[in-house]
Amino acid sequence: MINRMIREAQVRAGMLMTDDSGMSTAEYAIGTIAAAAFGAILYTVVTGDNIVSALTGIIDKALQTTVG
Repeated sequence: MINRMIREAQVRAGMLMTDDSGMSTAEYAIGTIAAAAFGAILYTVVTGDNIVSALTGIIDKALQTTVG
């Protein structure tokens, strides 16, 4: 009887040590942080002077085109 109780306790302890059901929360948190960082970098690049001036130049060139 005592051996059975000890064995059950060992099995439960082993299950607790190998249970990684909480990992999904950590993975979602890291994914959310990575997405926010990527968004911030993308926003910085798109609103930078080089991109804005390049897009403005493309639009100006397209509007100044004459049909001949």
